[in-house]
Amino acid sequence: MTAMAKIIEKHLQLEFPLGHHLHCMIAQLPNRLKRRDHLFCLEDAGEKWRQVKSVLDLVAGGEGNLKRLHFLMFPECAVPVSRFDEMIDFIGKEFRPNTVTMFGLEQTTLREYRTMLIRFHADNAEAIDLVEADIDSGDILGMPVNWCCIAVKDAKGKLKVFLEAKTHPFRGEEFLDKDHDLYRGRHFYLFRGEPACFNFMTLICLDYLYRDLYSSNIRQIIDHADRMFFTMRQSLDAIFVIQCNPKPEHRSYRDVLTGFYGEYLEDTPGVRDTITVFGNSSNESEIDGIQCDSCYGFSYAVISGRHKMMPYQENEFSSDDFHGTPVCRLRFGPGTRLYYFNLPLHHELDPRSSRVPLKVHSVLKWEPEQGWIKSVDGMEGNA
Repeated sequence: MTAMAKIIEKHLQLEFPLGHHLHCMIAQLPNRLKRRDHLFCLEDAGEKWRQVKSVLDLVAGGEGNLKRLHFLMFPECAVPVSRFDEMIDFIGKEFRPNTVTMFGLEQTTLREYRTMLIRFHADNAEAIDLVEADIDSGDILGMPVNWCCIAVKDAKGKLKVFLEAKTHPFRGEEFLDKDHDLYRGRHFYLFRGEPACFNFMTLICLDYLYRDLYSSNIRQIIDHADRMFFTMRQSLDAIFVIQCNPKPEHRSYRDVLTGFYGEYLEDTPGVRDTITVFGNSSNESEIDGIQCDSCYGFSYAVISGRHKMMPYQENEFSSDDFHGTPVCRLRFGPGTRLYYFNLPLHHELDPRSSRVPLKVHSVLKWEPEQGWIKSVDGMEGNA
């Protein structure tokens, strides 16, 4: 039996507005990955950084109500490793306090990942201990690591940098060659935002699904959230899942969401009101030169089916129940876009109101010569 990842709680000073919804932006950008040696790297790292940097500039500028942005999501594998310092420095200097930025990075080796953890040891001490235990067990420093960063600029303007490695087994499970295998991360962070009591997690793609014969990541997360509820009357408010997934609507995701929100076997008050946000790469993505029309993209946000969200169709987004699951889903299109929407803070149905809990504030599309502009086919609201 493979040991499941450890959930590490981190307390953050995040002065989110009390009694008001929060705001999230999904940067649905293309990933063009190519295998070099035994790592998957960005084929167009320079152009990709220009696109990522344009999103950072937009958020820092804060036009419209972007100054109220709380969560910014980039896809899995979206940021070149060579630009990590520049990314962190920009967020620390230019972003507003109370902002959480989640982004995936190019694959690197366990040796380099360990170096990064040690560099930010003040925020990742427990994670370092878990990695060191693995390294002590064998010759694995050359293993590839699929990893992400959660950069938090807290209420006092201090930047905290948290790192996670993907826990899901790589395709190397199917090969004899160990260089095809991927290091399995040993931890997830559960962030306890205070004083607003907003609790959230960030996962990488298939980590949302990963299970062995006896347990699963998502079961472990539910149990932890239930303990929070029964001991402190707090719950897990949000799960953010960054992806570069050619099967974003695979039946496996639908099955796990059904169990997560369905409560068929037991009451799970710790996740009853959780909002789950999947941020994918766009349909311009390709791996080793292989494209897949209408496979990537389709980022979406999911909440419990107890809410008032009737089926709705717009050019850039729609709402549905994900083929009969007990959820309400806000589903976006496949293109290269920025989706800016609210995260509902209070999720219980209000019989006095017909107000829907999720609203799209703006949709922006990428034009290489102009940068980010409002999508004429999408929502005409202000950013």
